[in-house]
Amino acid sequence: MKDNRTYYDDFAGWYERERHHGYHALLDNLQLEIARPLVAGADALEIGCGTGLILQRLSEVAKSAVGIDISRGMLQTAHERGLKTLEGSATALPFADASFDAVVSFKVLAHIEEIELAMAEVGRVLKPGGRAALEFYNKHSLRYAIKRLKKPNAISETSNDEDVFTRYDTTESIAGYLPDCLKIKEFRGVRVLTPFAAVHRLPIVAPVLARLERLARDCSLTAKFGGFLVVIVEKQ
Repeated sequence: MKDNRTYYDDFAGWYERERHHGYHALLDNLQLEIARPLVAGADALEIGCGTGLILQRLSEVAKSAVGIDISRGMLQTAHERGLKTLEGSATALPFADASFDAVVSFKVLAHIEEIELAMAEVGRVLKPGGRAALEFYNKHSLRYAIKRLKKPNAISETSNDEDVFTRYDTTESIAGYLPDCLKIKEFRGVRVLTPFAAVHRLPIVAPVLARLERLARDCSLTAKFGGFLVVIVEKQ
């Protein structure tokens, strides 16, 4: 098991190999469509911005946008994109209280062991009335079931995606991580129906499945089965 900084520094060289098309591009789009209304015209923070793929697109609609990440390797690419970023941890955000109207975090929180501390930091830096879109990995999902059966995915020449701490949650456990100042408004589900990433390479299947994923993401009956469970919270 590697610590998060080492793991993501190792991952940095391969991270964008497949992120600009197919399954990974769809995930980014599904997440962005959740985040954009929250950050439009707002002072926004992305926790775990990585190479800046999502932060770059959020900065197009935000009043201001800054990203934070623990990995210098990831941040180097974000810096090359001209994005405003800082090196730091989700459990000790280097910002003053009530600094942001909106906070977003995707593909990150499942790898943070001190999750209650990270949630307390989100509550601290949000302004009253501010909202956050926070993504967790869902134990009650098709993705989780398949992950238990398939081989690990390589993320570099020497590492795979099981070489880092990973937690799978439920809607109940997520609610338990939140400080009293953060109230749940809704859940959205990303990757509800997709069995394997490879199906998004199929010319006829991919566009149909993408439309179905958008419908499932926004339906209260299906969203809670998303492999990636996004909770929208508001600071009281």
